[in-house]
Amino acid sequence: QVQLVESGGGLVQAGGSLRLSCAASGRTFSNYAMGWFRQAPGKEREFVAAISRSGGNIYYADSVKGRFTISRDNAKNTVYLRMDSLKPEDTAVYYCAAGRTVVADPTRYISWGQGTQVTVSS
Repeated sequence: QVQLVESGGGLVQAGGSLRLSCAASGRTFSNYAMGWFRQAPGKEREFVAAISRSGGNIYYADSVKGRFTISRDNAKNTVYLRMDSLKPEDTAVYYCAAGRTVVADPTRYISWGQGTQVTVSS
């Protein structure tokens, strides 16, 4: 399986921006669809965005559409999540995941990173 390591989280004020990165190793990165999920304290893990193997198909949760941008660089084995106009309700641990297809269901993903904390202050 592919190994995933997220980075780029931190503390930001509402309205600010962050870019998360997820570096993959161990398997051919371009063979995997990639997703970003998040989990806030006391809540279930929720879908944020997903991108197909080539980057040609992209999906977003309604809550982040227009504010977040997912992208990937297969030459660098990395997937990104650019987050703009951040809100306090975006505060969560953000996880990247690798799967066989672009879906919002977290159970369909086979490899997960350890997560990176994003905190948005009001």
